[in-house]
Amino acid sequence: MLNGRLYRAAFVPFLAALAVAAFSLGPRPRPLGSTLAPDAFEGTRAFVELRSLAAAYPDRRPGSRGDERLAAHVAHTLESLGSTAGGGFTVRRERIHGQTIDGERSLETVIAQRPGSRSETPILILAHRDAAARGSAAELSGTAALLELARVFAARETKRTIVLASTSGGSGGDLGAAQLATQLHEPFDAAIVLGDLAGARLRRPSVLPFSDGLGSAPLQLQRTVTDAITHEAGVNPGAPSALGQLSHLIFPLAVGEQGALNERGVPAVLVQVSGERGPKPREPLSPERLQGFGRAVLSAVDSLDAAPNISAVMQRSVLLQRQTLPAWAVRLLAIALMFPVFVAGVDGLARMRRRRAPVGRWAAWTLSCALPFFTCALFAYLLGWLGIIDAAPKVPALPSAMPLDGKALTAVIAVLLTFALAWMLWRVLVRRLGWSTRPDGEVAGLSLLLIALAVAFVVWVANPFTSLLALPALHLWLALASPELRPRRPVALGLVALALAPLGLLIAFYAHQLGLGAGGVAWVALLALAGGHVAFGGAVLW
Repeated sequence: MLNGRLYRAAFVPFLAALAVAAFSLGPRPRPLGSTLAPDAFEGTRAFVELRSLAAAYPDRRPGSRGDERLAAHVAHTLESLGSTAGGGFTVRRERIHGQTIDGERSLETVIAQRPGSRSETPILILAHRDAAARGSAAELSGTAALLELARVFAARETKRTIVLASTSGGSGGDLGAAQLATQLHEPFDAAIVLGDLAGARLRRPSVLPFSDGLGSAPLQLQRTVTDAITHEAGVNPGAPSALGQLSHLIFPLAVGEQGALNERGVPAVLVQVSGERGPKPREPLSPERLQGFGRAVLSAVDSLDAAPNISAVMQRSVLLQRQTLPAWAVRLLAIALMFPVFVAGVDGLARMRRRRAPVGRWAAWTLSCALPFFTCALFAYLLGWLGIIDAAPKVPALPSAMPLDGKALTAVIAVLLTFALAWMLWRVLVRRLGWSTRPDGEVAGLSLLLIALAVAFVVWVANPFTSLLALPALHLWLALASPELRPRRPVALGLVALALAPLGLLIAFYAHQLGLGAGGVAWVALLALAGGHVAFGGAVLW
């Protein structure tokens, strides 16, 4: 029996936490501005070059001959702008190895550097060359814009050093960007990743700050680039919704190269007309779009060049209208909402102990129910470790790059069969141990509640945003832990389903943003495990 009066009284700290959180709301930082006109970016010339590159290098799978030839062309173009003595760039080419959408490959990164007039932290501008599908001209527009920006900076003096990088692996896994962030030991003021800048279809948000780790690019960097697009391209690039911000904080998953840079401490945003989903292989092109977004990037770089350093601290607050809610306030609210469940659970445990109920036994039974899920995750890791899945990059790729084909479907079915087999073996195991396969209504509910509370607390320590997923379950499952309530089976199943609604909403958000069906969701989840995007400890908690 749980003490309802004690449970309700334990909400008093939450009211205090709510008041503190209300006073913690702060204004968002102002965007940086520039007085220089970005007319030097010639969109017509960049569009002609885009057409030329798309015709000359239609096949650009990572590490392929077309990718290598395009890398040589980019390096030659940058070298032709002259040396640093004449205002040009110092160009070097580096070879890297790692996982791509085609498995283990050797890739080339082209790095060009032009020193500034002061010893300020440099600005990085990056674009990937590769593409999963033949043609993919819109995806190549970032490279065309990169070369046009190089021509502009070769003839213009800047205070900060400008570093341009042409990478490969951006079609899935972000190997080039990840290795670049690791190899370039100097800190960067900011990085702008050039994605699809010429697609005819605009999908918001067009400025993506998300990271492969906890947090996102500093809000001032986001607003600076967004403001530049509004003024130069004449369109509203949008901004991440509250649901989008929370989803990426709860489960960090970024499919752009800015994710790899942010995770490694380089403040970065991806500028992409087609949003998170990216362009289709045959996406129509717009020269006006390329000119507008190209000039917006140039304006943003000018703003960053003239201003003090951007904060290198990753953004972990949530933007609500024009106010920011800091991460520590979310952490405070989350633990305050766990407290009533903790008080009621401890009181219920004490009552059960006085009755000598087998709480420990049913806690072990509850933990054993996770064995099929644990086995399923372990099998997915083995598929990646043993190379059975040919390509398992650390960052899951978009469906357009790694579709759910026959081999992928076979892997997904194998994991599902492993789960079914593990579930049958679990039933055999509990019978051998003399346990019932059906939970005891008197004790099992309390055991489930206490274990869920312990897991939620561990998750709260690591990431308070992820712990938000567990809060509805903790409070709703109190009914399951109350023998006097004894909800009927349909009601109990309804409570379980309602408690899982936040997780379903998270999955639905990513499915919508990335264009995933049910099979695509399963395939991306498998790649996240097999490629190591979700660490083993994280998989156990999930």
